[in-house]
Amino acid sequence: MQTLAAYFLPRRIQLPKAEKRLIAVEPGVPVLCYCYWQQDRQNALTIIVLHGLEGSTDSQYMRGVARNGLAAGMNVVLMNQRNCGGMDHCAPTLYNSSRSGDIEAVARHVVERDGVSSFVLAGFSMGGNLVLKLAGEWGSEGPAQFRGVAAVCPAMDLAASADALHEPANRLYEYYFLLQLFRRFRRKARLFPTDFDASRLRGVSTLREFDDRVTAYYCGFTGAEDYYARAAAANVIGQIAMPALIIHAANDPFIRVLPETRRKILSNPNITYLETADGGHCAFLGERNEAASDYGSRYDGRWAEREVVEFARQIG
Repeated sequence: MQTLAAYFLPRRIQLPKAEKRLIAVEPGVPVLCYCYWQQDRQNALTIIVLHGLEGSTDSQYMRGVARNGLAAGMNVVLMNQRNCGGMDHCAPTLYNSSRSGDIEAVARHVVERDGVSSFVLAGFSMGGNLVLKLAGEWGSEGPAQFRGVAAVCPAMDLAASADALHEPANRLYEYYFLLQLFRRFRRKARLFPTDFDASRLRGVSTLREFDDRVTAYYCGFTGAEDYYARAAAANVIGQIAMPALIIHAANDPFIRVLPETRRKILSNPNITYLETADGGHCAFLGERNEAASDYGSRYDGRWAEREVVEFARQIG
């Protein structure tokens, strides 16, 4: 109920006009970012936010973090993963859970071009896996400006979470993701007919089958199992050397945290792990408060969005 309510309940999120910026994450491959700057952008903490599977910078949780971050005096960079945000036509590549290098490219871009003195990474679901993966890959060797990372319902154990989507109670979610992924891949095949073959979708009825026949095939993996094994943030979660926040709901319908991954998280003193009994997938709906929050705006009950910004404020 939390998961579906968060998706369907209407929200009004007023944001100022953003600077629309294309940032190359590799030669010939741009991603679309929306940058919201404070007047003194160099000295304000910057929070770079990444969405989940088939989301975009228009996702409500992205805009919610942007509103809260701006009210807290932060710069906010909302990042579309490659292909997302209307960018399918830009390059014959697919986004996937291994592309932590794309986030690194965006982070280095705002450091070098805009001179930001500090930044925090934040991600939701698939985006949460990616920001944690990058933080683990950096270890203690990340940019001097990197302050920490926050992840909400991160898909750190990709194989277990993909298989959980196929459970009978979760088929609604799997059907939704497959519908969106099929549409996107057919669009890519129309745009780049010599690079992609839409017939590879025949017989695909699960997310694992899609990742095996499409994601892995076109992104350099031998199959879904290889893709899940190599792209999972669980591999490097123990190497995170900066402050990290992980928010997970015990009743998340399809994100699974395996015991070994949980042990790695709990044994890393840099990670604060918050697991709530309730919250669903990236929902965490609480009671609204019409009074002004610490940042001067009304609290609309989206607890995880508020916690991400508060964590960034504390470490920034």
